[in-house]
Amino acid sequence: MTVASRLPSAPPGLAGFTYVRPLGTGGFADVFLFEQNLPRRPVAVKVLLEDIVDDSLLRMFNAEADVMARLSSHPSILTIYEASISSDGRPYIVMEYCPTSLTNRYRREVIPVAEVLQLGVKIASALETAHRSGLLHRDIKPSNILITTFGTPVLSDFGIAAAITGRADGDEVFAMSVPWSAPEIVDERISGSVAAEVWALGATLYSLLAGRSPFERAGRGQNTREQLKSRIRRADYTPVGRADVPDRLEQVLARAMSRDPSGRHATAVELAHELQLVQHELQLPHTPIEVAVDEWAAAGASVDFADDRLRGPVRPAVAYESRRAARTPRAVDRRPDEGTILAGSEPERRLGTVARVALFAGGALLLAGLGAVTTLLVVGGGL
Repeated sequence: MTVASRLPSAPPGLAGFTYVRPLGTGGFADVFLFEQNLPRRPVAVKVLLEDIVDDSLLRMFNAEADVMARLSSHPSILTIYEASISSDGRPYIVMEYCPTSLTNRYRREVIPVAEVLQLGVKIASALETAHRSGLLHRDIKPSNILITTFGTPVLSDFGIAAAITGRADGDEVFAMSVPWSAPEIVDERISGSVAAEVWALGATLYSLLAGRSPFERAGRGQNTREQLKSRIRRADYTPVGRADVPDRLEQVLARAMSRDPSGRHATAVELAHELQLVQHELQLPHTPIEVAVDEWAAAGASVDFADDRLRGPVRPAVAYESRRAARTPRAVDRRPDEGTILAGSEPERRLGTVARVALFAGGALLLAGLGAVTTLLVVGGGL
């Protein structure tokens, strides 16, 4: 993973948000911590760099916002709150703030097997939901799994997501994080597939258990990009080597990282089910598989990966139909240009209201007058 060496850009000016501090920098965007004023909560704001925005990057950014909005109702996918254009013209996405990630944790500490199994079932469920919705993530790795304030792992960064069916124009984008990429991705035979996502998740779980990516070797100069690619092409599985990792889990990971895509789990949910079987063998609680129903997957418009518009706030222009029955104008003698007030028109309604008020007031005065006469007669002994 390449670490950005530049300083973060200036934070955007966002109405309703208060800037706190930078969170991270990347090749195309910066992420800042803001506080939303109403409702009050911390949020992460991802902003495109001003000097590199082009049609291709806008397509990726729009697709990321649309994909995350479609999928973020899943409990193991990062929640998106809004996306728009800042006051200085930069596209941004407001997301749930997660205080930690798995970027370097697996290198600093030994993560318990039970935690890795639970995480694996949850992220596999998130991937299965994306796949059933016709979408691929294409960049599954430890740094793209964040941990919420409640300790729940969530999948993030759909910046290079794509439709499972692929682009009709054949303009494929090959983007990869080599240590966790499948052989067919490394060789650029395909740009993404369900089988490649199964490999990437298996490689990610391996990393969390082993404290290194699957094909890293000890020693300086042993893990260049080309050396890693060469080992991935051979796909010789090396056991994790931890005494507390059962053989059944080693078999699950070896199958997920099979050199032949047809030898892997056919779906992400199949991988999740095998991880549950390992939990059962270890007498651990089963993590539920959470997958959206088919009706949800089929609902809504598909994501347009060719959309390169600079989308932002717009003035509402929706015409709402009234449920009141239409009024039929009454016939009149004079023409409208002679000062006729048509029945049902606003002036007629106003005049009708005035007339009713006047009639009511006149009636009240008449009753008051009769009351006064009656009083005089009673006082004077006339009745």
